Amino acid sequence: MAVPVHRPQHGLLPNLIDWAESFPPLLWLQPTPGIQGIRIEDRIEDGKYVVRAELPGIDPDEDATITVDGRLLTISAERAEETTESGRSEFRYGSFSRTITLPANAKDSEITATYNRGILTVTAPLDEAATEQRKIQVQNEKES
Repeated sequence: MAVPVHRPQHGLLPNLIDWAESFPPLLWLQPTPGIQGIRIEDRIEDGKYVVRAELPGIDPDEDATITVDGRLLTISAERAEETTESGRSEFRYGSFSRTITLPANAKDSEITATYNRGILTVTAPLDEAATEQRKIQVQNEKES
């Protein structure tokens, strides 16, 4: 069974984000000028941390980079504009990047990645021993 790592967003926030992203990028609204975010899904499934990143229209061999620094997994990609035709385009071009904190028990030396139909899937096996949940007893120190 897959366990989502983050709660899904509800209410108006996702719609507002989609609406804001439809406008040309504004430097003061971007965390890093010229870099756009990558939409992801992440979950823990069958002892693995799985991240799926939406990266349509790229060549993963030439346009995508995945790095790990400690517990930080960074996915970067670039998509160059291919057309010079005048007309409307709602496609996103430029540099894209997203940094995700890996679970503490992720085996960073065993991370793998695949790309299929515009979706990049990064899989990090988890150390089974560190995933066990335990209860912490709270000791009540009463005032004397």
